[in-house]
Amino acid sequence: MESKLQELTNKLYNEGVEKANEEASQIKSDAEKQAEKIKNDAQQEADQIIQQAKQEAEDLKKNTRSEIDLAARQTLREVKKQITEMITARVIKDPVKQSMEDTEFVKQVIHEIIKNWNPQSQEPVDLSVTLPEKMQKELKDYLENKASKELNAGITVQVSDRMKGGFSIGPSDGSYKISFSEDDFENFFKGYLRPRTVKMLFEGSDQNKG
Repeated sequence: MESKLQELTNKLYNEGVEKANEEASQIKSDAEKQAEKIKNDAQQEADQIIQQAKQEAEDLKKNTRSEIDLAARQTLREVKKQITEMITARVIKDPVKQSMEDTEFVKQVIHEIIKNWNPQSQEPVDLSVTLPEKMQKELKDYLENKASKELNAGITVQVSDRMKGGFSIGPSDGSYKISFSEDDFENFFKGYLRPRTVKMLFEGSDQNKG
């Protein structure tokens, strides 16, 4: 009886130990699998973070280079513009100013304009000419008397203290006026010379650079 009890006890003990060992082995295996999964997930996340960081660094590099290139091009354009304006102003400003203050030259220009104002009609024209105040003495009497008779035109002269040089002309009814001021001539010649100046100064260097 006692022997059988001992045998049963030993059997239960051995089965318990074996079961415990199996459960421990399973727990260990599950833990190892979980640890491997965590490790793999962490590695994937780390790889993604590194890849994202590399991509962001590359994007930043490209954007920075683009911004630098754009700033350089804008700066170069502005420098070209300033150089062109400086040269055209130097070439044009003083000669135009001198011409528009030359009463004899202005007289000839006005004479040609009036003569060709309406070449298809023999009817006299009535025109109004606005002059700078400093030209009133030299030109007013000539335009209102001699030029009127020579050109078969009724010419009224007005004076503007805001006009620096040149003149404006239009019908006496004031419906419109055409300006031939110093600024108008200067802007006209600048518009004509500016593209040629740019071509002369920069086109060759741009081609060589390319």
